Amino acid sequence: MLQFAEIIFWLLIILVLYTYLGYGVVITILAKIKQKIKPEPPFNPDFEPAVTMIVAAYNEADWIVEKAKNMLEIDYPREKMQIIFVTDGSSDETPQILESYPEFTVLHKPERAGKIAAMERAVTFAKNPIVIFSDANALLNKLSVKNIVRHYNNPEIGAVAGEKRIIVAEQDSASGSGEGAYWKYESYLKKKDFEFYSVVGAAGELFSVRKDLYEPVEPDAILDDFMISLRINQKGYRVAYEPEAFASELPSASVEAEWTRKTRIAAGGIQSILRLLPLLNPFKYGRLSFQYVSHRVLRWTLVPLALVLIVLLNILLIDYKPLYNILMVLQILVFSTAIAGYFLENKKIGFKLLFIPYYVVMMNLAVFVGFKRFLTGKQTVLWKKAERAKQ
Repeated sequence: MLQFAEIIFWLLIILVLYTYLGYGVVITILAKIKQKIKPEPPFNPDFEPAVTMIVAAYNEADWIVEKAKNMLEIDYPREKMQIIFVTDGSSDETPQILESYPEFTVLHKPERAGKIAAMERAVTFAKNPIVIFSDANALLNKLSVKNIVRHYNNPEIGAVAGEKRIIVAEQDSASGSGEGAYWKYESYLKKKDFEFYSVVGAAGELFSVRKDLYEPVEPDAILDDFMISLRINQKGYRVAYEPEAFASELPSASVEAEWTRKTRIAAGGIQSILRLLPLLNPFKYGRLSFQYVSHRVLRWTLVPLALVLIVLLNILLIDYKPLYNILMVLQILVFSTAIAGYFLENKKIGFKLLFIPYYVVMMNLAVFVGFKRFLTGKQTVLWKKAERAKQ
């Protein structure tokens, strides 16, 4: 009995280590080999297609002027840019503020149907072959558009994911420190994913698609940006990653706000897996299936369960061998650090490593809650104003 428990214990350890660390090592090696065999084609500096930029803004009156100025500072030929703000459902001054800018097309209706419906309505007004989506609370670097569109000179590329950067202070809260560290690692993985084959799911803060490949998602889709980009993958196109096109935003205002966001992502992850089942077929999708399962599916399915089972099996194996007593102590230390992060969540301290265990534990707990919300249909798709920290 204990021997069987020991085997399962180590298999689960391997699964968790592979998902969070091992895949990073593997994809780094594979990307290096692939780039030696078939490097990415050089960029054409004269390639400047016309673009339509779409920003969904719901009740963003406190932030929208800064976003509007940021959009006007983008370094790209103005005659080749169409900028659309869609403010459907906003009940504050967001639409009126934007209408004072003649450079923008402002779409507004009082009915609130959610971000997906707002984005899809805006796409119908897009005049140009390249569409770039950005969130209202994210600021783009000046060369973001130039750096995104250069990928489209390669006919293999159907979409481009920009980089999400979290503005982290020298001393920050649990949500800020943990979120910042997480996105730095995610950005690295996305870079290597693209170098090997394709990014697996774009983030809504900044991503772009060829308009003729854009496919509306189901009205109840929770992770619309993720599904839009992966369905472009399903059509045989790659999703590029461009770290020099980045969207900077403040971290979540609190751990509670980040918890809400993570449970939503977890619920959306389960929904996406069920709606993208063909991508689990390696015989059809090959490299993409490997990346999709390793980078996304395991995090939203087996790994959270594995972490719980590891604790239970370790308790069962105490005194079976001295090693398991040591491992139990290490687990207690990790969870104690996570608990400390919980109690210090709103204390801005310089020792950021303290908050990483908390953030990881929170992410995995959020998967269980998100899964429950998905099963019970309690996860709304209605567009909510993001609660972000103050500068």
